[in-house]
Amino acid sequence: MRIPALKSFAVPAALAAVLAAAACGTTEDGQDAGGDAAAEGPVSVTDFLGRTVELDAPAEDVVALEWAEVELVASLGVMPVGVADLAGYNTWVGGVVPLDDTVTDVGTRSEPSIDAIAGLGADLVVMETDDEELIASIEEFVPVLVTEGSNETDNVARMKRDLDMIATLMGRTDEADALWSEFEAKVADTKAAIEAAGTGDVPYLFADGWIEGDAVAIRPFGAGSLVGSLGTAVGLENAWTGETDGMWGLGGTDVEGMAQYTDTELKFINNNADGSNIFTEGVAGNAIWENLAFVQSGDVYELPAGTWTFGGPRSSEALLDYFAEVYAS
Repeated sequence: MRIPALKSFAVPAALAAVLAAAACGTTEDGQDAGGDAAAEGPVSVTDFLGRTVELDAPAEDVVALEWAEVELVASLGVMPVGVADLAGYNTWVGGVVPLDDTVTDVGTRSEPSIDAIAGLGADLVVMETDDEELIASIEEFVPVLVTEGSNETDNVARMKRDLDMIATLMGRTDEADALWSEFEAKVADTKAAIEAAGTGDVPYLFADGWIEGDAVAIRPFGAGSLVGSLGTAVGLENAWTGETDGMWGLGGTDVEGMAQYTDTELKFINNNADGSNIFTEGVAGNAIWENLAFVQSGDVYELPAGTWTFGGPRSSEALLDYFAEVYAS
């Protein structure tokens, strides 16, 4: 996946051409298998591309080339040996699922180093479909699992499928079951808290953004995004009803486009993990922005840094915690 560091995103007229960040449980060095990984024997799955991926034994040393998969591996109790764009992970994801200093950076997410990956002697490389052209080169050294990464139709079910594939090849299915049970409990608790507060009738708008030339580009998260799927799961209404990209559930607009919400009561939640302050400094003095009802009422909220909006169950739990903070505290 090639989402942040916030790639340029066109406004709605060009949207079809564009696809383009609860603490983690204790993680372990890959050599300390523990759990199901102590079992002997082969493991096998059919990955998102329909490929059979079979290992002689559960993987202990894993390289992950996208941040959601890094999070999933670490959340299952194994510290990955290699990660693409480690610094970016630490900024956008690491506040919830941190990595330790044993992890090796293997290059960027768009151009990971095959030599660096090969040098780690890993048992498995996990990637998403964005990296598909790398499969043949990497498989000369190590088996490759391809996950889906996002599905605008049902991102929660997709997240479960990706988790289960990785857990099976790591021999960590018990850990995956426990992780998912905790996530489902968090959904139920968050929904109950919002219902008890009686605030769930106010829609939310979740977005991130960046400066594009002299303008502020705004990327709303639609109902089909992972954030949107979580909002729906706890009974909230997503205020963004415009176009989305068909995969990640992301829209595109600018400050002028936000004028549609001038008189709309809503809660605006934004991601500022990189400290760019788009929705404070970037919009400062803009008459349209300052006239928005939710700005005037102070209903502008900043997601805690390091909470990944395209992640796994742990990141999703952190997002749910923040929905509860905004709506029920």
